[in-house]
Amino acid sequence: MVEVLYFAKSAEITGVRSETISVPQEIKALQLWKEIETRHPGLADVRNQIILAVRQEYVELGDQLLLLQPGDEIAIIPPISGG
Repeated sequence: MVEVLYFAKSAEITGVRSETISVPQEIKALQLWKEIETRHPGLADVRNQIILAVRQEYVELGDQLLLLQPGDEIAIIPPISGG
């Protein structure tokens, strides 16, 4: 079980700020995103705009293998705009 935290637009789309989900301990980053997207199909609209962070470290949505521990935090972060 990992905790998924939603920020800004992703929280608006999902209607929640956090939730606990069950995923395999070994999972590729893109597969993790697909698991989350399956729960909240509206997130597909922002897929190319978000940043995924695992244990407060940014992760590319690709084939990177993640080794998750129970209670790990996964954050769905909107783009950071500079100014």
